[in-house]
Parts: sequence; structure tokens; C-alpha cells
Amino acid sequence: MTRDQPPARKPPRLVTAQYLENAALHYLQRFASSSASLRRVLMRKVDRSAQAHGTDPAEGARWVEDLIARYLRSGLLNDAAYAEMRAASLHRRGTSTRAIREKLSAKGIGRDEADRALESLDEEVEGDLNLTAALALARRRRLGPYRLPEKRAEFRDKDLAALGRAGFAYDIARRVVDAEDPDSVE
Repeated sequence: MTRDQPPARKPPRLVTAQYLENAALHYLQRFASSSASLRRVLMRKVDRSAQAHGTDPAEGARWVEDLIARYLRSGLLNDAAYAEMRAASLHRRGTSTRAIREKLSAKGIGRDEADRALESLDEEVEGDLNLTAALALARRRRLGPYRLPEKRAEFRDKDLAALGRAGFAYDIARRVVDAEDPDSVE
């Protein structure tokens, strides 16, 4: 090996049912996950192994499906609980309901489960979900009422644009940016 050549990559391990079980448990210890996300991670391992070792990817896919079905039955994987937890976390960060739906969809959560998670969140949160999320984003990014008073007029349009790009309606963005202080937002 010379300086011009990158080091050789270690070949992926041969995938077995036990290897997938260990990989899944390790992944779930580190990350909260939906069943679709776990399936994606495990299938990536199966595909790499099949390409390197010439094994049958269909057999690996069966192992992955059996493993996920078993974890769903045992409660180790719970898409509804994951959706509720993720929706609450994103809302606290200041994510709009539309963006929350999109992010849950990207993680493999169906529209019905995402709607149930948002309904559950709506019951927990006082007031309008989008308004409270917009205030959280404004606080985090120092927009509108959280900006220095002498700079507010100068940055009003930029603050409105930032809230708009985050997925908030113009009416909500305007109410947040034009508020004198965070408590005066109706």
C-alpha cells in the first residue's frame, strides 16, 4: 500500500440470524427506532454481506422480517410509542406539524399513526400546536420577540422568512414576529 492508495476496506461479516439479532439489539440500545428504520439498517447489512459473500439476500430478508415481527409482538419495537415520542421531541424543538408529519413519514411511520401521535400531542399541549412550536423555534433561534429590541425592525422580514421555511403559516409567523414579548402572543 502506498500513500496514493486508500487502505483496503475490511469485508463485511457473513450475516446469520444470530448476527442480525445482536446487531438489532445493539442498534435498539443506542437509538429509538421505528420498525421501518430498523428494517432499513438490517437490510443494509444483509445486502452488503450478500454482495461480499455471495449469500442469498432473500434468506436474510426473511430473518429480518421474522426478527422485526418478534420484536413488535414482544413490545421491544412500538411504532405508535416511537411516533408519539418523536413528535413531542420535534415539537419541543419548534418543528411545525407539517414538518413533524414529513419526518415521521421519512422514518416509516404511516399517516394514521402520525395523526394519532399529533392528536395525542395536541391533548398534552396548551393552545395551538403550531403557535407553541413557532414560539419555541423563535426562542431557540432568537427571532421576533427574542431578538434585541433595536434590531427587530431591521430583521423582521428575515424572521418571517425563517419561520415560513420552517413550515409555519404566514399568520402564525406574523403573530410571533410582531409580538412585543413572548407572553403577548394570542
